[in-house]
Amino acid sequence: MKLLVFHIGADRYGLRLRDVVRVLPLLELKQLPLAPDPVAGLMDLHGASVPVIDLCRAAGMPSGEDHFDTRIIVTDYVTPEGTHHPLGLRAERVLGVQDVRDDQLADSGVQAASFLGKVASDQQGMLQLVELEQLLPAGLRALLFQTADSAS
Repeated sequence: MKLLVFHIGADRYGLRLRDVVRVLPLLELKQLPLAPDPVAGLMDLHGASVPVIDLCRAAGMPSGEDHFDTRIIVTDYVTPEGTHHPLGLRAERVLGVQDVRDDQLADSGVQAASFLGKVASDQQGMLQLVELEQLLPAGLRALLFQTADSAS
């Protein structure tokens, strides 16, 4: 499978390319006062407001520094109900696309965060999958993707 590889802190992670809509340079985001910590802000994507999650903060770490290769990964986030929403992910040091075979992936043996999946090892070290569908807890998902019914 093809993965978009990036860093969260010092470690490498991968997101399935099928979940990626586009990769954008780091943009200025509209800040959201009192937003939950993982929410970096809102970006304007062709006139639509798209929430952006800071992957470092979602992993319980401080927000990473801005690097020349810090990017916003626009994903197609699918809720458990099957609704599609654009979701931005602020990712440090995006490295590019890498092929990883299914037989290279193994369970990590540790369930530190629900959105972290299997790991693979290569000459550059370990690479862990980010499971997009597990990234947002139910409460955060409800805040970010309010439906017309829940907004009233």
